[in-house]
Amino acid sequence: MANVTDLQSKYSKLAQEYSKLRAQNQVLKKAVVDEQTASCSLKDELKQKEQSLRKVEQEMDSLSFRNQQLTKRVELLQEELLLSESKSKKSDSPSQVSLQTQNVFDEDLQKKIQENERLHIQFHEADEQFRRQEAQLRVRLDQLEKESEQHQAVVDALNRKYTDAIEKLQNDKALLEVRDTFTCWKPIVFISRAAQQQLRKYQSEVSSQLKHSSSVIQEKVPFNDTQLSDYNSLNVPLHNRRHQLKARDVAAQALGFVQSLVSALLNLHSYTEQRVHIYPLDSSIEAISPVNLKFSQYLHENASYLRPLEEDLLQLHHSITEDSITALETLVKLQDFSRSFSSYSSFLQKILPYQLQSLEEDCEASLCTAALASKNRQLQKDMKKLTAVFQKLKSYVALLALPSECVTLISANAVFTQMSACLHGLHDAATELSQHYSQKASLEQGLPTVTQKLCTTNECLLSSLASLTNSCGKMATFFSNNLDFLASCPGYGPRGGFLNPQQADSVMENKRRAATYMSTIRKSESVPYREALANRHVLTSSTESREGLMQQVAQSQEKISRLEQEKEHWLLEAQLGQVRLQKEIQRIAQLEAQITTGHPPETHSAADGPDPMCADAPEPLQDTSVIGMLTITPCSESAADQESREHLIKHHYMSRVSEITAQLQMCDSKAVHFHAECRAVAKRLAMAEKSRETLTEELKLAHQNITRLQDELSTTKRSYEDQLSMMSDHLCSMNDTLSKQRDEIDSLNLKLIHHISV
Repeated sequence: MANVTDLQSKYSKLAQEYSKLRAQNQVLKKAVVDEQTASCSLKDELKQKEQSLRKVEQEMDSLSFRNQQLTKRVELLQEELLLSESKSKKSDSPSQVSLQTQNVFDEDLQKKIQENERLHIQFHEADEQFRRQEAQLRVRLDQLEKESEQHQAVVDALNRKYTDAIEKLQNDKALLEVRDTFTCWKPIVFISRAAQQQLRKYQSEVSSQLKHSSSVIQEKVPFNDTQLSDYNSLNVPLHNRRHQLKARDVAAQALGFVQSLVSALLNLHSYTEQRVHIYPLDSSIEAISPVNLKFSQYLHENASYLRPLEEDLLQLHHSITEDSITALETLVKLQDFSRSFSSYSSFLQKILPYQLQSLEEDCEASLCTAALASKNRQLQKDMKKLTAVFQKLKSYVALLALPSECVTLISANAVFTQMSACLHGLHDAATELSQHYSQKASLEQGLPTVTQKLCTTNECLLSSLASLTNSCGKMATFFSNNLDFLASCPGYGPRGGFLNPQQADSVMENKRRAATYMSTIRKSESVPYREALANRHVLTSSTESREGLMQQVAQSQEKISRLEQEKEHWLLEAQLGQVRLQKEIQRIAQLEAQITTGHPPETHSAADGPDPMCADAPEPLQDTSVIGMLTITPCSESAADQESREHLIKHHYMSRVSEITAQLQMCDSKAVHFHAECRAVAKRLAMAEKSRETLTEELKLAHQNITRLQDELSTTKRSYEDQLSMMSDHLCSMNDTLSKQRDEIDSLNLKLIHHISV
């Protein structure tokens, strides 16, 4: 206990010293920070002094330049003075005027000399003051640096001291903890011994229960149905509705990605076919090579290989419903998709040699440069890589479409993992192909013989490659995100076996029957068995009467249809009778008119010509109905009425059918034409939007360049104007001085001449 009290007292003393040292450390840190701020302020003052020194040096330079100008001016004046003195000596008649001018020049020179001396004195004083201040600041900076070094040394020493104290305290704490644990060790030992005894007791109880359970299983259980496949196939599989909803969602997303991929591949093959007919030879001007011709023929068949992919996957998506069992074993439609994908992969293998040969022909063109040829070789490698990736995908899809006995869970997981890596490889191959083709298009655009049609086709190809790259990247990301779900076991099937489609159908059929049975139990009221037996005769008689009524209804419908046909027939007969009646009325009216006039009716033979009554027959009648307009021409012969009627009806319906078929063909052709125009206009609109965006960006950059150039122009213009104004002022001052000097020289010359003449 005494040792513990000593340690606690030592620990408290150390804590007090530590707190004191910590407070001193804080004070020292604050002092160091203050000294650092002071040194920074002194550095700023030093910078300001250096700036003022630079300003003074600049003023000194300007003053020295001004002094040089003044000295030159003084020298010029002295030369002029010497010239005037020499002229005065030659004339031997010094005048008072020359002496006055000499005095003026001397005074001016004396003033300039004094001003120069004053400026030299000021500059020397300013320089001396700046040097003194600089020396003082440097001395103070050295002192502050020494003080900061001393403070840093003190801080380092305190830190070392504190770390030593902390280590010592930690060691003391560890010793105390060891002592405390040693004092608490004895109850822990007793507790551990009790726990071991209880563990032995539990182990003995569990072993006895295990023996009892194993003996019960061996005596009571007749067989284990999970070990034999024949017995295990009789077990009813489970149904996971949550897994079904997730599988349907995943299938819908995959369908969308495959549809975008199919659309991109269709555009790629179509625009490649269009490019083959344009470059290197234009098919509208001259015949293309046999390789390109065969290549274009194969490319024209791309839809017959790509459309089944989309249709089969759509059927696969429709087969995955909420009430179905979805697993690799039950996806029968996956085999159709595998066959379609295999056929498309074979199509790519078939067109690959022609595509490589077509690129070789591009390299052999007369205007093909070395850079363009290298890009074509890169495109050949990219096409080979893309075809190889599709071949790998075909193999993996075919493995997934195999029967359940051939594909285990481990192999399915491996196939899905490899398929995910292969999709990422497809995205990389499509990205490289798009990059290399964009570089090739930019190189071809610089050729002198490039046409607008080729540029448009290249832009369409680049857009299709971009959409292909985008769809491949989305598909690879989607597959990687859902890899755990695809590779996981759905929990279907009997324990230890595989689930076949017949078992899945039987499970869903039993589920539907159970649901129907439960719904009928809930809806209908149950009838006792004896009452049902008593009412059996009534039920059978009611069913027989129901069958008789159904037969009567069918006979009545047949009779109604037959009466409708007879009604149509008699309506036509009535129309023909009405026509005959009108014809007879007109004929009787004509005979009465001839009798009243006194002319007997003339008889005509068959050889004389047609009957005048037939010649004067009334106009043809027109009957308008829902079907169309029927033209009826009356005739007098009763023998030909039936034939004429049938001929008219047949002619009318044939003309209507031909007219409607012509209209339908015209509408179909117009619809196809409008659809093609709409697609072309949509593509042009997309291209125009892209070009508009690029042009707007270029216009923004041009506006920015214009504003920048305008600013630069304004600044340069302003600087030039300032320089010109300064030069003009200087020239004006020089001109003034020169004019004054010339006036003085002229006046002196006049005085000298006057003096000489006098």
